[in-house]
Amino acid sequence: MRQSRIDYGRLVEGALRGVVRDVLGRVSREGLPPPHHFYVTFRTDSGDVVMPDFLRERYPAEMTIILQHQFWDLEADEDGFSVTLSFNDQLHRMHIPYTALKVFADPGVEFGLQFTLEQDAEVTPLHAPAGKAPGAEGESATLLPGPAPAAAPAEQRGEGSAEIVSLDRFRRK
Repeated sequence: MRQSRIDYGRLVEGALRGVVRDVLGRVSREGLPPPHHFYVTFRTDSGDVVMPDFLRERYPAEMTIILQHQFWDLEADEDGFSVTLSFNDQLHRMHIPYTALKVFADPGVEFGLQFTLEQDAEVTPLHAPAGKAPGAEGESATLLPGPAPAAAPAEQRGEGSAEIVSLDRFRRK
């Protein structure tokens, strides 16, 4: 009898990336209602990221974009999203696969997700065939509280702040 472990971390990672996909899809169809706005940090060295060369040179490892007032033609599909942004008063189209995401935060409603990517791996669709778990090998996700796209130390968080919950806490070592 074949024994295998269920990789809950990868399953949850895929589900959380699905949240980002669904939110961006809704915003692409209906617009961005106040007070929502997004901080999106992604790995620029991920193979499927499409961005201008001058930005890749300036941000060789990661970059954060803000989707709030000036973004155009947002499109979300199963694998990633595309958006047009202005840099140096020129419009540039970017495509960011969900597998390249590091942080997705909506400070307007104090919601955030942080993805920890330990290595490049094959891109696996969010809706993987039976027997395949979404996400890349060695990835985990963290739920972030508060308005910032990164967690603040405990002494800087105000009363009533939520605790950061890391999926690594539940993994067997």
